[in-house]
Amino acid sequence: MDNLLERQPDGLYCAAGGFYIDPWNPVERAVITHAHADHLRPGSRSYLGTRAGEALLRLRVGPEARIEATDYGEPVHMGDVKVSLHPAGHIHGSAQVRLEYRGETWVVSGDYKLTADPTCTPFEPVRCHTFVTESTFGLPIFRWPEAEETLAEINAWWRSNQQAGKASVLFAYPLGKAQRVLSTIDNSIGPIYTHGAVEHFNRLYRDVGLALPATQYARSAPPKTDWARALILAPPMVKTSPWLRRFGDLSTGLASGWMRIRGTRRRQSIDRGFVISDHADWPGLLTAIRSTGAERVWVTHGYRAQLAHWLEENGLEAHAIDAQYEGERGDAELPAGEAEP
Repeated sequence: MDNLLERQPDGLYCAAGGFYIDPWNPVERAVITHAHADHLRPGSRSYLGTRAGEALLRLRVGPEARIEATDYGEPVHMGDVKVSLHPAGHIHGSAQVRLEYRGETWVVSGDYKLTADPTCTPFEPVRCHTFVTESTFGLPIFRWPEAEETLAEINAWWRSNQQAGKASVLFAYPLGKAQRVLSTIDNSIGPIYTHGAVEHFNRLYRDVGLALPATQYARSAPPKTDWARALILAPPMVKTSPWLRRFGDLSTGLASGWMRIRGTRRRQSIDRGFVISDHADWPGLLTAIRSTGAERVWVTHGYRAQLAHWLEENGLEAHAIDAQYEGERGDAELPAGEAEP
């Protein structure tokens, strides 16, 4: 079986189509799976992405960038390759990239999850000969509880903090994770405030028609705001910054798949950890791989060697591929001009 893709210094390259998928540096033509910063870099001459995610792509690469947007499943011919984008279930507008060339089909998953999320289109299995999968959480220890269970824990933590007279500061990735939490949180408990990085993406989600409860900038709150009633959503990057001082007595929580590892909460000096991720867990990865019917699997970022080894032992041809994607790192990704004082 020939390689339709090759790893080059700028990323995964398809020579037959003359394009890169989620390149790490500016290139002539880029096909983009989603708008997280490790998968979408500014400076390329042209971009192909989903119509659903176009506004997020535009936010990243600027108003002058050349973006071609397509609906899920709509074929686009690039050189000799037929390309189509299919739902990945990761964040709003996220996609897998299907490549068809001379009777052979490859699918590049980008980041994905199989669990339900009201803010994005569910993951769609796509049959292929070769499947390129992430492995951010590619170890058997990573198994997610039901999302409803985790959200109930967050609600209970918020109520408990109110009774104790403490503000509730929840750290969550500002694009995707924060909106997923907001869309399912019990907003009748109290007011919800946000860091600028989170609110910037909230506005865009609302602009494309996704329902989120009312939120407001924490920095715009009146001086005598009763923070003890509030939930404050912020990126993990600010957990050691002076920005937190305005809230007085507080309790901190972190929403992340990494909370599944014992000791992570203590090492990060967080009061509570909530296991929720926009990446597939171990059973989700195996289910997704099996659903493609692929004979060969390339494993990129995360625990790629471990997952590739397991797949080899279980009868698949698998290869660990070095990549610069970072998975669920949780940084702020502050848009230009949106830094908090």
